[in-house]
Amino acid sequence: MALGQLERILVLAKTYPSPSAQYIETSCVAGISQDGSMRRLYPVPFRMIEQGQQFKKWQWIDVRVEKANKDHRPESHKLYIDTITCGDIIDAKKGWAFRWEWLDKIPAFHSFDSIESGRITDGLSIALLRPKRLIGLEIVKARNHDWTDEEKEKLMREQMQGDLFSEAEAKRQVKELRKVPFDFYYRYVCDTPEGEKEHRHKSVDWEAGALFWNCRQSYGVNWEAPFRDKLEKTLGGRDLMYLLGNQHRFQDQWLIISLVYPPKQELVEVVQISLFRRSRPECVRRASHCSRAQHWPPSNGGRS
Repeated sequence: MALGQLERILVLAKTYPSPSAQYIETSCVAGISQDGSMRRLYPVPFRMIEQGQQFKKWQWIDVRVEKANKDHRPESHKLYIDTITCGDIIDAKKGWAFRWEWLDKIPAFHSFDSIESGRITDGLSIALLRPKRLIGLEIVKARNHDWTDEEKEKLMREQMQGDLFSEAEAKRQVKELRKVPFDFYYRYVCDTPEGEKEHRHKSVDWEAGALFWNCRQSYGVNWEAPFRDKLEKTLGGRDLMYLLGNQHRFQDQWLIISLVYPPKQELVEVVQISLFRRSRPECVRRASHCSRAQHWPPSNGGRS
């Protein structure tokens, strides 16, 4: 009998891999199922997955999943790695309208306080936040520059179990899994009934970790300027949003698990079309954008 149920999921987040107490190095993957339900998929030993099953952000996958037994957060599901089939990628070059179709289905907020209220009242553990304003990016040296000896031993032990790797190959795999020696925090402002409120959250998005290593390789000790230019200036000039997820053991602690950054220009174009054409067929074709331009932020305390 087949385990779990087969679902089609659009991948929206992959966190930077790290050693795990129970599993081989893992990433947390989050996405949205075809019926509009949020999914947290864990554990995903991403670098150990066969090449043809290594999916990307904004890619559809078909996979068997079942509700996690030990993690009672409603979005958390176990996946069966060997059942992954990769599908189409929703490419930004085709236009963000195709991505907005699915982003509009995610629990969305303009205030972090509203997200925390949703966690307390409804068990919410994944949500999309659209802050009012980005303050900046903090770069802080990590407590440990490299994996600790205990973490390296854990990776070695887990990777050699079941003869997955020889000792030499396991050592190579551990060496290739480089720890990012810095932590990255976004500082931003949200509106509240009492006025503006500042927040600070750590980003564990795989894209940020990969960007760090690319900048380090290309610019050496001068990596920080191009790194900031991308994450502050370039993304800050877009309609930057954060996909937030909380932690299993400490559910009042939230992390940025993915950065979502559609261009602002699309909203401007929709407003211009609405003002100058007054064309109902055009608005129907862009229904989600027309609605967003008129009604954001939502009037119901933050949830859309």
